[in-house]
Amino acid sequence: MTSTGTALRRSLGVRDAVIIGLGSMIGAGVFAALGPAARAAGTGLLTGLAVAAVVAYCNAMSSARLAARYPASGGTYVYGRERLGVFWGYLAGWAFVVGKTASCAAMALTVGAYVWPGQAHAVAVAAVVALTAVNYGGIQKSAWLTRVVVAVVLAVLAAVVVVCLTSGQAGAGRLGPELPTGVGGVLQAAGLLFFAFAGYARIATLGEEVRDPARTIPRAVPLALGITLVVYACVAVAVLAVLGADRLGHAAAPLAEAVRVAGAPGLVPVVRVGAAVASLGSLLALILGVSRTTLAMARDGHLPTTLAAVHPRFRVPHRAELAVGAVVAVLAATVDVRGAIGFSSFGVLAYYAVANASAWTLSPAPRARVVPAVGLLGCATLASALPVASVTVGAGVLAAGAAAYGVRRWWAERRTSGS
Repeated sequence: MTSTGTALRRSLGVRDAVIIGLGSMIGAGVFAALGPAARAAGTGLLTGLAVAAVVAYCNAMSSARLAARYPASGGTYVYGRERLGVFWGYLAGWAFVVGKTASCAAMALTVGAYVWPGQAHAVAVAAVVALTAVNYGGIQKSAWLTRVVVAVVLAVLAAVVVVCLTSGQAGAGRLGPELPTGVGGVLQAAGLLFFAFAGYARIATLGEEVRDPARTIPRAVPLALGITLVVYACVAVAVLAVLGADRLGHAAAPLAEAVRVAGAPGLVPVVRVGAAVASLGSLLALILGVSRTTLAMARDGHLPTTLAAVHPRFRVPHRAELAVGAVVAVLAATVDVRGAIGFSSFGVLAYYAVANASAWTLSPAPRARVVPAVGLLGCATLASALPVASVTVGAGVLAAGAAAYGVRRWWAERRTSGS
């Protein structure tokens, strides 16, 4: 698939891959997504979390099977290309790169908002530059920093859960007496929460840097997803028990508000630091994933081929990383893209729809097709349940990418016929 001189270094084992997956999933989403999800679903929040987990599990299993078969950088871009055709691979890659680049900027701005609200844009740019430099130095440096981030965030979340559940303010009655806002609200909450789960794809997009990918990836993906689900469920129950669905849905910083109401105001600054660190972890993993998909698309000529270069010493796609970092830094410095979460969710769901369709083709056995079928249906359902603006913008961006592909292909065929 790639020559030795352009191949990335295989240095990640199961533990490293799980840590990177956890760093992607247990990030800013758990600090920010619970509020909007509760606003959409009421006490149906926990049901929405369960729905998101089922869809994420199906997508994870499909991605793991495909990554073991095609252990190259690019994730679903590669799987769609190999199983469904060049166009579907391109469309998946386009959805991922565009959606996740906006998400990178959102995570950077979240760091700025928690660290120094008055200078959020400046802090965001500094964070992007620093993490791009870490990624440039090699995948092992990124994995090491992700271990630190995951340890800090898990410690903060454990403190939040213990403080909330042991306080006199916690009440089991807040978990279920109110009726949810209906099936539509639950599905919308699931779509918003799915955004936080989607980081397991980072393990697959790093397939070219994993040792023994046929064994490592299928083990790492479900393990990382399972740990994340347990963490999210504990945090959601604890915060909901203290605040209730209505108060949780309108809290600007749900976890900080929960510990304050639980009688531990001294923990609020710690939660803010944890949120900033979590956002840094998410940003680090996002830049890793987007740069690897950019590398794969550049190798096939869908993006400038200069982005396919691999650093001779660090064995990383250094030009792709610098390009992604530059674009994200510009966005973080000039616009507020926190509202892009819905758009990013739409792009990610489109990306996984292609992954499930690709996994469907791996085996004709009906039993083997159940998981990708459920995953494909789940992706379509959650995408359609997102806010109308997110669906409209997301569909428009996918259509623009498809049109660009068609024009480029027409031009290439015209040049070929002319010669």
